[in-house]
Formats: sequence, structure tokens, C-alpha cells
Amino acid sequence: MFSKSKINEPGTPAAAGTSTTEATKPASSPATPAPSAAPSSDFKSSAPKAKPPASQLSTDLHITGNLKTSGDIQIEGTVDGDIRAHLLTVGEGATVNGECMADDVVVNGRIVGTVRGLKVRLTSTARVEGDIIHKTIAIESGAHFEGSVQRQDDPLNTTKAAPKAAAKG
Repeated sequence: MFSKSKINEPGTPAAAGTSTTEATKPASSPATPAPSAAPSSDFKSSAPKAKPPASQLSTDLHITGNLKTSGDIQIEGTVDGDIRAHLLTVGEGATVNGECMADDVVVNGRIVGTVRGLKVRLTSTARVEGDIIHKTIAIESGAHFEGSVQRQDDPLNTTKAAPKAAAKG
């Protein structure tokens, strides 16, 4: 650990010869990680910028309820509920019964419900029963799809329908 500090510290070969002074400097050098405790408090303020790690739901997992994350999620089991994520990947053996909303949606399995995404991709093993609202879409040969497809500049914004309903009422 001290040798690492010696390597990283700028200095001349003469400074490396004074090992007693170098031994004292690394003792003050661990005070440098104390400011790294300050970035952890900065981490709280920059938490929305930091991307959480991807979550994976295994094949034997059955969830009843809504899922919401600002990170990535990969579904391999069954979800009965709505899903909101940055990147949503529905695995080949997975089933989602509910609305799926993400910046990027990759469907390898089955979704029964509305899919909303900036980028939506249905692979050859995908089965979607519901509407797809997207900015860009890719549907591979062999994908099964029943529903309507609608392009919107901002498919994640669901408040557009609310003002129309309020205007009617």
C-alpha cells in the first residue's frame, strides 16, 4: 500500500531515498480517502445521474404487482402488473400481463398488454397481444403480434390522453 503511494506521488528519485518522509506521507495520504466519503454524500445528490445495476427476475419467480426502476430489468419469470424501466428485456420463457413502459423494450417472450417505448424490438420468439406505442420499432420475422401500432414522438408521456378526457368532461 505504501509502495503504491510512492509510485503515484510525483517526486524525484532523491525524494524516494527519504523513506522516513515517504512513510509519513502515506499516513496522511489515507486522509485523502476521507474526502471520498464526501463524494458518497455527493453520490446522493448525483444519484439520479448514476445508473443502478440491472435486475433480473428468474424463471421460477412469479410477481403480482407493479415494478418500477430507473435502471435495467430482465424478466425471465411471470409478472402480473405494470413495469416501468430504462431498459426492459422480456426473456424467451417470460410472460408479462400488464403495461410495459421503458426507453428500450426488447421482447423475446410474451406480453399481454400495452407496450410503450422509445425503441421497441420484437424478436422472432416474441408474442405480443396488445397495442404498441413507439418512436422506433423493429419486428423480426417470426414474431407474433396482435394489436395496433402507433408512432409517437414521446410514447412515454401518458398525460396526453388525460387533457382530452378532461376537455370532454
